[in-house]
Parts: sequence; structure tokens; C-alpha cells
Amino acid sequence: MAFNHYAKIKRILVEQPPGWYIRRIDEPTTAKNFKGEMRLFPYYYRIYSYDDQVIKYGKFQQLSLLAKALGVGEEDLPTV
Repeated sequence: MAFNHYAKIKRILVEQPPGWYIRRIDEPTTAKNFKGEMRLFPYYYRIYSYDDQVIKYGKFQQLSLLAKALGVGEEDLPTV
């Protein structure tokens, strides 16, 4: 079975107290897809806890994939 970073983020967020949020960082980053190809993104997202601390493994590139993993719409994610 392939590793799914978004499923891991979901497991982490289930254990977080309410108040976590997502911030878009406008810096380029790369990510490897399931085919092993590197993709360049002009931004990335980082998840923070209710007390403004970075949540470990909470860096990702595609908001739509996190929303899908969490079973919510993109507009329902707490993005600042």
C-alpha cells in the first residue's frame, strides 16, 4: 500500500484540540507524486495548532486533497 500523507494528517488532526488552522505560505516547494515524479508548487500550506504552534507533518501542497481526506469541502477548512 502506498503512503498517503493526507491520511496521516487526518489521523493527527483527529487528536488535536479544536482551533487548529491552515495558513498558505507563498514560497515554492516540491512534492513527489505517486508516479515518483517531482512537482513544483509556487506555495504550500502549513497547519498550526490552536496556540499557533506548527503541527508536525502538517505541511502539504494541495488543499483539495486534504479536504477530500477529511470529508469536507475546501471552503469548510479553517484557512487564513
